[in-house]
Amino acid sequence: MAQISPNLLIPKSFQVSRDDITGQLGLIWELIKAPLIVPVLKLGVYVCLAMSLMLFMERLYMGIVIILVKLFWKKPEKRYKFELIQDDVELGSSNFPVVLVQIPMFNEKEVYKISIGAACGLSWPSDRLVIQVLDDSTDPAIKLMVEQECQRWASKGINITYQIRENRTGYKAGALKEGLKRSYVKHCEYVAIIDADFRPDPDFLRRSIPFLVHNPDIALVQARWRFVNADECLLTRMQEMSLDYHFTVEQEVGSATHAFFGFNGTAGIWRIAAINEAGGWKDRTTVEDMDLAVRASLRGWKFVYLGDLQVKSELPSTFKAFRFQQHRWSCGPANLFRKMVWEIVQNKKVKFWKKVYVIYSFFFVRKIIAHMVTFIFYCVVLPLTILVPEVKVPIWGAVYIPSIITILNSVGTPRSIHLLFYWILFENVMSLHRTKATFIGLLEAGRANEWVVTEKLGDAVKKAADAAKNKTNVKAPRKFRFKFTDRLNTLELGFAAFLFLCGCYDFVHGKNNYFVYLFLQTISFFITGIGYVGTII
Repeated sequence: MAQISPNLLIPKSFQVSRDDITGQLGLIWELIKAPLIVPVLKLGVYVCLAMSLMLFMERLYMGIVIILVKLFWKKPEKRYKFELIQDDVELGSSNFPVVLVQIPMFNEKEVYKISIGAACGLSWPSDRLVIQVLDDSTDPAIKLMVEQECQRWASKGINITYQIRENRTGYKAGALKEGLKRSYVKHCEYVAIIDADFRPDPDFLRRSIPFLVHNPDIALVQARWRFVNADECLLTRMQEMSLDYHFTVEQEVGSATHAFFGFNGTAGIWRIAAINEAGGWKDRTTVEDMDLAVRASLRGWKFVYLGDLQVKSELPSTFKAFRFQQHRWSCGPANLFRKMVWEIVQNKKVKFWKKVYVIYSFFFVRKIIAHMVTFIFYCVVLPLTILVPEVKVPIWGAVYIPSIITILNSVGTPRSIHLLFYWILFENVMSLHRTKATFIGLLEAGRANEWVVTEKLGDAVKKAADAAKNKTNVKAPRKFRFKFTDRLNTLELGFAAFLFLCGCYDFVHGKNNYFVYLFLQTISFFITGIGYVGTII
């Protein structure tokens, strides 16, 4: 067989430098850059710019509408029929509807007393209130403590039932669904859902139930969350900034314009008839609350958001807990979009523009595009353009558009405006996990239905600190200790190295001074990578 000449496979210029590894790598790069790298990267830039414009238009639209809502829209009490339910001496409590309060929990050692105590303290006739503690705990000691707490309140005359299951099938959705099947709740008209770390004020039901009583087309009344530990650490402040925008703008706009928004899973009151008509609780995704809300909306039910009705809650203060929560909150909506988009398109009961709002604005832009463009553009494509100077990113796409989006996002939490710069860097880091989770949900990959309950610390850390400070002999709560290696996040460290190299290259060869951003983003990824974010336990 004739010997194949190396010249047919390898250019002569390549052979000249075969002993020089650096030179060979450089030649390989030059060979593939023009025909492959440049076109692909240009396509990436165009796609990211298109996504940025979509997100920008969405944020601008939301900003304009929320201004109009605040200036000209009537408050919910004026838009709908609203009249407080008054105590009547003659009728007694019969003019109050029977309300079920469900408290789902799972190994909530630090916070279980909070929600149970708040539910038992609600200002509502005791004979018209049924409290159901749905305990899926796997720790026998915690189950015993929760049961004893229920018994303690029952001894005071509160109608409270401790409910357990044989297994955790369906997780939270399964527990809520199982609770509604019990015979002792069949006479209940409405159900309030309160997670274990939430603490509604006594007037919670009196301010929300009248919307459901006097407006038969309303299925859900959602209250706003307020965070008792927002000032605990920088991580909780960052979360407050993101969630305040969600409540102040997204929920308010959805309620005012389309009477639709995503149920937040807690601090809300449902009409049980609407739940049943929509098909009940389903556990096909990790966002059973959003699933139910979309299905109920497609059947013509309306939702009301009450921004003035606030329920105290706790933010996850450890990075591990926050990561698991964000995975669930990003993967679930993408997975639900995959499963429901065609059902929404085919629906005949809702108006065309409402379907556009749900598919494009609610799902596509907010739940998918927002995560992807943040990570892909600012953590992948933009750094790569530094290595490929033939690909240019216009200044309006790299600086102006994201700056305006960031400013619009900051309206929810004016008190944290000085933290905006840190928030941007942190959100870019978290976009890595959100984008990953979004793809898992869209592709319905391995972790699509992973459910990890968000760990809440309650007052455990504060009590431990107070005990150490006062040097009392009181037994302090258990201390959490993890090895340094347990806190390492290799994915973040890998991106920190990538951005650092891109920053160094830009510092030496670049002209746009992107290295300033890249070095700062590198520090953010590195700090997150070594686990020094949030409360260190």
